[in-house]
Amino acid sequence: MSEQLKSTDSTTGASDESSVDVDVAIIGAGPVGMALALALAAGSQRVLLLDSRPHAAAWAGDPRALALAHGSRQLLESLGAWNKAAATSIATIHVSQRGGFGRTLIDAREYGIAALGYVMRYRDLAATLDASIDAHNTATQRLHSRTVLGITTDSEAAEITLAAPAAPRRIRAKLVVHAEGTPANDPAVRVYDYRQHAVVAEVRPVPGHQQRAWERFTPDGPLALLPLAQDYSLVFTVPPEKAARLLDLDEGAFLAALRTQFGNRLDFVASGPRASFPLALRVREQLLGPRQVWIGNAAQSLHPVSGQGFNLGLRDAWELAAALLANASGDAGDAATLDSYARARRLDRKGSIAFTDGIVRVFGNDLAPLRIARGLGLLALDILPPLRHFVARRMIWGARAWP
Repeated sequence: MSEQLKSTDSTTGASDESSVDVDVAIIGAGPVGMALALALAAGSQRVLLLDSRPHAAAWAGDPRALALAHGSRQLLESLGAWNKAAATSIATIHVSQRGGFGRTLIDAREYGIAALGYVMRYRDLAATLDASIDAHNTATQRLHSRTVLGITTDSEAAEITLAAPAAPRRIRAKLVVHAEGTPANDPAVRVYDYRQHAVVAEVRPVPGHQQRAWERFTPDGPLALLPLAQDYSLVFTVPPEKAARLLDLDEGAFLAALRTQFGNRLDFVASGPRASFPLALRVREQLLGPRQVWIGNAAQSLHPVSGQGFNLGLRDAWELAAALLANASGDAGDAATLDSYARARRLDRKGSIAFTDGIVRVFGNDLAPLRIARGLGLLALDILPPLRHFVARRMIWGARAWP
C-alpha cells in the first residue's frame, strides 16, 4: 500500500490513489476501531483505518466519560494503550433505590484486584490509542474525512466506494469491519426506545468521592455518579422533556435538582457544562455479512446503566483480532473463521444485552410491589456473597468472566 495513505485527510490536499488493496478495512476510527487495528499489529495483515471525520476531530471536544471495567484495563495494557494518568479508579460501587429499602456494596478487595473499574474521558482514551498506533503499528494505514458511498462483495473481496474530491475512489478488502455507530433506521437493527435521555456533566461532590461510584435508581431512571479526578462524571437519566428543562437551568438550580433526585447522601457544589442524548437499545441481529462483520456500537448499542456497552465493544475487537490472527488461510474474510468468531461472541453479547436491558426494565417501574421486590433483591445481593460475586464478575469480565 502506498505510504501516502498514512493519516491522510481531505483537508490536507494529499493526493489519493484511485484503488487500494488491503486485508482488513476498519470503518470507524473510534476507540473500538483503533483497538482492533492495534491488536492486529501482531500479525501480517494489511490494515486500513477509515473514518468519515477529520483526524482527531471525532474526540477532541467529546464531553463523555467512559466506565472501563478492570477486564478492559487488562486488555488495553496488553495493547500498550493504558493511560494510567488519565484513569480514576473505582474501589467500591454503592447500589440503591430512591424511595425504597435495600442496598448493596461491591468492593474490589473481595476480588483481589486494585479496582473494580476505572473512569476515563473518551478523548483521553482515544488519544492514547491513536498515539499507540503511531508508535507501535506502522503497518496500519489511515484515511480520514472520507464518506462511504457503498459496499459490494464478491467471492474474493469486498469493495468500498468512497466519496473523493475528484472521482470516487475504491478500497478493495478481504474483510470490512464496521466499527461506527449503528443508524437507527437500518432495517437489520432492532430498536427499543427507552423514552429516556441521559444528561451528562461533571459535578464536584462534598465530601470527596473516595473512589466510590454510585448507581441510584429513581422513578425517572438510573442516576450514576462515577469518580473522575476530583469530580464525579454524572449520568442523569430522565424523560426527554425533563432533560430539556435540566439543560436550561442555571448551575445553582441544576445542582438543586440533582440533590433532590439523588438524596442527602452527598452534596454537590459545582457543575461543568451539560449535554444530553436519547437512550435506546439497538441490536444488529446478524453480526456477519458477506466479507463483513459488525463490532462495538455498530453491533449493539446499550443503555449506559452498569457501564457495559463500551466494555462489550472492546471485547468484540479483542476476540475478532484473535480469530483473524489465528486464521492460517491468509484470507481475513474466511467465512469459517468469521462464523467461529460470531458463535464465540454469542454468550457474552446476549448476556450483556439481557443484563443491561433487564436492569432498566426492572428498575424502571415504580409500582409499590416491584419497589419492594427490588429492595429484597438488593438486600439479597448484600448478604449473599455468591450472588454478589456473580454480578460483580459479570461487570468486570463479561459473561465468561473474561479473560
